[in-house]
Amino acid sequence: MSCHKHDVIINHKQIAHILPHGYPFLLVDKVIELDLENNRIIGQKNLSMNELFFQGHFPDTPIMPGVLVLEALAQTAGILAHQKGFDQKIAVLLKIDNVKFRKPIYPGDILYLHVEGIYFGSKGARVKAYATINAVDERPAVEAEIACALVERNSI
Repeated sequence: MSCHKHDVIINHKQIAHILPHGYPFLLVDKVIELDLENNRIIGQKNLSMNELFFQGHFPDTPIMPGVLVLEALAQTAGILAHQKGFDQKIAVLLKIDNVKFRKPIYPGDILYLHVEGIYFGSKGARVKAYATINAVDERPAVEAEIACALVERNSI
């Protein structure tokens, strides 16, 4: 487990202006790494027992729903697209391939959301993404390839 302190590159207030999501669907708390030259970003989600989904998703043994981990990864991809210059567009999920759920995610975990851009164009993007728990450099808990459309912000 890593105990490194990560600098905040993009904070939660900035993320709220980048992404169109609001509570409780905004699933990225901050960005701790951003490498635009290599199309990489790492977001972070701190999970507490107060998350609404833990109340109903196996209440006796709460785990984060896998689809919400995928949504958090897709939102991180949307932040990367914004930082790559598509700031007048919103990333809308199109397709998710090669999904693997390897470990459960529990209250108290810190979710690290790793996204690497494969393709960015004016109409869409494709990324490889994976989430780790409690350490940036550990084995993925969830991984996927995600495609999204980039649509004009005012068209939604």
